[in-house]
Amino acid sequence: MSSDRLINRNQRHIIERIIVKGTLVLDTPTCLGSGDADGATDLVLLRDSKEDKALLMGSSIAGALRNYLREYKNGYGATEESLLFGGLRSDEEGEQSPLIVNDALSRENIKAELRDGVKINSVTRTAEPGAKYDLEFLEAGIKFDLYFELLIDAENNKEQLVRELAIALQGLENGEISLGMKKHRGFGRCKVNNWQVQQFDLQKYDERIAWLTFEHWSTGLLANDQPYDSIENALGVSVHGGDKRDRLTIQATFTLVSPLLIRSGQASADKSPDVVHLKSRRDGELKPVISGTSLAGVLRHRAERIINTINKNLLIVEDIFGSYLGKDKNQQAKASRLIVNESVLKETTDLVQNRIAIDRFTGGALHGALFNEQPVFASDKTEFDLEIELRNPKDNEIGLLLLLLKDLWTGDLPVGGTSSIGRGRLQGKHATITLRREQEDKISTILQSAPNESLVLNNTESLEKFVAALYEEVIE
Repeated sequence: MSSDRLINRNQRHIIERIIVKGTLVLDTPTCLGSGDADGATDLVLLRDSKEDKALLMGSSIAGALRNYLREYKNGYGATEESLLFGGLRSDEEGEQSPLIVNDALSRENIKAELRDGVKINSVTRTAEPGAKYDLEFLEAGIKFDLYFELLIDAENNKEQLVRELAIALQGLENGEISLGMKKHRGFGRCKVNNWQVQQFDLQKYDERIAWLTFEHWSTGLLANDQPYDSIENALGVSVHGGDKRDRLTIQATFTLVSPLLIRSGQASADKSPDVVHLKSRRDGELKPVISGTSLAGVLRHRAERIINTINKNLLIVEDIFGSYLGKDKNQQAKASRLIVNESVLKETTDLVQNRIAIDRFTGGALHGALFNEQPVFASDKTEFDLEIELRNPKDNEIGLLLLLLKDLWTGDLPVGGTSSIGRGRLQGKHATITLRREQEDKISTILQSAPNESLVLNNTESLEKFVAALYEEVIE
């Protein structure tokens, strides 16, 4: 920016400041990567330089809020920006954002959780060579103190700014904004509660002094204020309506009909089994989970199989699940439009099973090949909730997801490893399918009270039309 423009540009006349604080709680493991690959894992957590606490950058929070607000007001894929976050970096004459977002430190020292993964070849269903990785995640339950400050200019519309701030922060309040890496695979889910708001009218002398003497970095409650559960009540605005995001949401409850084993790389004790099921900390204790990455990989492989069976056209699969550059440098990478959340298994039992490899030549036991595994087994009360969301869905894409749900429901599509010996079979209990288009919701339900009972569905004709759309689209 030239010196003439610096001299002649309009200066902001700030007449009011609104400070908002909140407590952010991680609901699932979160990877706030530092970008440093020199640690013990492929990607280590971003840490404070003085204390062993996790650092959540203000730029990360602001980016997530900005993206959520843009999609809420204009729909997925929109490029229009709002006044709240100023101009883009590419716009040299763009206005500065009136919202200040501070960095946040975790309240307690880092409690890390290691996750490993590997890319699976869709043809051979084996691991790709050199494609294994491991990441460091923050455990669920860690808390951060968030701090926002909204600057009201004499020339800006205060009502519009406050409403946009309430919309963005309500996304955090409702758990609709995720942070960190692999957000589309269930990581980084969080919620914010205990909102506190304090306003300073800078046109009044005593409030100007109050703002100057205010302890901006304090993590305690604001003066003479009680926390609010709702950001709408805290800011005194209403933000109902105006959500233009088109999406399909499937929320289903399943049970296990066979043992389940998703391998975890965390077992290292000498007396532990060679292979244990993946577990993650929830509410202070380790619980078995079905990771979003594992489930998404299973769904993608079956989707490819379905499309190949129909007409061998995989573009629809890449549009849903995304694609990467790979060896073909001319191929354009695509982000996944499908969000697959992590599921926590309830009321399961851990049992160790001993196995041995067989020498195929002699038919006897292979020397030194005894190993043991610890999958999870179901009880009468075992169940878990599966939640997936597809953004900007097309009719044929909805049809493909319904076929995938059917395969999971009937146990035809196993989840996890060692499926060749009967593990990973699921049984559906009930599901709710919500399609939101043009700010209207159409809801379909599926219910099966027992494995041998018939399905009870509503809105059957609509669901069949989506599957028919898939067949017609692929044939063309």
